[in-house]
Amino acid sequence: MASPPKREKRVGIYCRVSTNSMEQLQSLTAQVSHLTRLTATVPQWFLSDVYMDIATSKTGSSRKEFNRMLDDCKSHKLEIVITKDVSRFGRDTVEILDAFNQLKALGVRVIFEGNSLDTANTSSDLMVSVIESIAQAENESRSENIRWGIKQRAAAGTSKLYDRKCYGYKHDESGHLVIDEEKAKNVKLIFDLYLSGQSVVGIIKELEKRKIPSPTGKMKWCKRTIDVMLSNEKYTGDVELLKSGKSEVHYLSSGNNPAIISKEIFEAVQIEKGRRSNVVKDENGSKRKSERYSSKKLKKKLKFRED
Repeated sequence: MASPPKREKRVGIYCRVSTNSMEQLQSLTAQVSHLTRLTATVPQWFLSDVYMDIATSKTGSSRKEFNRMLDDCKSHKLEIVITKDVSRFGRDTVEILDAFNQLKALGVRVIFEGNSLDTANTSSDLMVSVIESIAQAENESRSENIRWGIKQRAAAGTSKLYDRKCYGYKHDESGHLVIDEEKAKNVKLIFDLYLSGQSVVGIIKELEKRKIPSPTGKMKWCKRTIDVMLSNEKYTGDVELLKSGKSEVHYLSSGNNPAIISKEIFEAVQIEKGRRSNVVKDENGSKRKSERYSSKKLKKKLKFRED
């Protein structure tokens, strides 16, 4: 007596791309086409549905189709889910493992075709371990690609970071930096106060005394804000990208934007900052000074000289 034919397994294909660019949409089409052909090669599989997510700049990491697929799994409309690789299931390891565990709890077989991973023949512990390793490697690769892209745009002079707004500037209709005259007066005041001997705390007190709001619109200024402003070469019209990175390659755009502070004043402030710093470097490395800078002590010295 012939054995009864095996019941077909209902299969869902899940695909996701990170942007709606032409290149990514072509990748999406290729994913669907490849996985559809793969499903057709197994006689016991029946393609039930295809789920496609496209994350755009407006919606961020859209998961609408993934959630629809999850609902179909809960309703027992799917028994197998096939996707291209581990990274399609989320943006990071936590999101990927959460998605995997949800499907595992529903008894749904998951196949990561590009990674040769199948829950049908891999233990749960090993599956989780492999997913973590693959996700970490893919995230590192993605981060490296992002850094490479930043470097390429910086080198070509097309990086939007060159026109990133800071206090004292605003954007014109073309997105380029122009001087915000009212706030630029405060930038000049801060540099002048510092060169006149005021400490950062003293500058903050003066700004708050004059009721000048901070860049965030609050009446309270923080020391970090003042310190960053005093070190920002953008106020001279120049912009240097990637200067804080580990790479020795930096990209300088001279005359990138109109200047608020002259290069002479800016350099004088950097020299003064170095003089006031409580950290000095010698042949043995960095160490703290025995005496910290104090604007009060400076005023006493100036008064003593006048007398």
